[in-house]
Amino acid sequence: MLDLAIIGGGPAGLSAGMYATRGGLKNVVMFEKGLPGGQITSSSEIENYPGSPQILSGLDFMASWPEQCMRFGLKHAMDEVSRVSKKADGSFELSLLGGKVENAKSVIIATGSTPKKANFEGEVEFFGKGVSTCATCDGFFYKNKEVIALGGGDTALEEALYLSHICSKVYLVHRRDSFRASPSTIEKVKNNPKIELVLNVTVKKAYGDKMGLNGLIVVDKEGKERDIAVPGVFVFVGMNVNNAILKQEDGSFLCDMDDNGNVIVDLNMKTSIAGLFAAGDIRIHASKQVVCAAGDGATAGIQALEYVNH
Repeated sequence: MLDLAIIGGGPAGLSAGMYATRGGLKNVVMFEKGLPGGQITSSSEIENYPGSPQILSGLDFMASWPEQCMRFGLKHAMDEVSRVSKKADGSFELSLLGGKVENAKSVIIATGSTPKKANFEGEVEFFGKGVSTCATCDGFFYKNKEVIALGGGDTALEEALYLSHICSKVYLVHRRDSFRASPSTIEKVKNNPKIELVLNVTVKKAYGDKMGLNGLIVVDKEGKERDIAVPGVFVFVGMNVNNAILKQEDGSFLCDMDDNGNVIVDLNMKTSIAGLFAAGDIRIHASKQVVCAAGDGATAGIQALEYVNH
């Protein structure tokens, strides 16, 4: 039986593994079906992590984390966990895809979040053929072309700035006339000559052909349509928490959740179930910042260590 199972390999999961193993837990496995790094690896730049003054892409920023966090014995299993449940003896059962089962004395959920869809006509049809949620991944394909960045938060504005270094023009499309981003980022966007603000509009549909996306039609509050002909649309309208593994066979959740599906935890990352912890973007009131996720993971790792030992 594992001392600790960590589900998720982003900043929270990696930090949890490092602190738990450095603290003395010997049998700790991090379940992450892909390479460790998490959602932040798709970010175009990290400039606000304390002690790291160099501006790096999310991929470059996370490159050294696995080596450091696994130095004390953390193991990485490239398996996908489909469900976590609690057994009568107080331990946890992890159901893996393919039918395999693992048991653990404690569990940290650090599965993070994934980008939301904007739910406009054609979004799914042209996803991967002009519609994207990752400027770092796909921005290069639109070098010297015009694109749209959709959204009004920090991510949307930061990615619009990133795309402006690659593309000839970026239309920043937002349903309101104000942004939910940091003042410094808003100022950079407004002063960037390659970014045109298209505000107070909703997206009617994306259109194209067999070759891919050709453009986006937006509608203002008076009902006037505007056709923005672009080959690429980048959608940044928020995140969905990845909480599916906590759903039990009867449809209930293993632990207490809020109305938005976030795991309810206390300041020690403890859930309503003894031995179960949650860290990072999946928890309530998450700040959606790398430094906060890492801090959550460290706290959860220390608390899991204490739980298993005592």
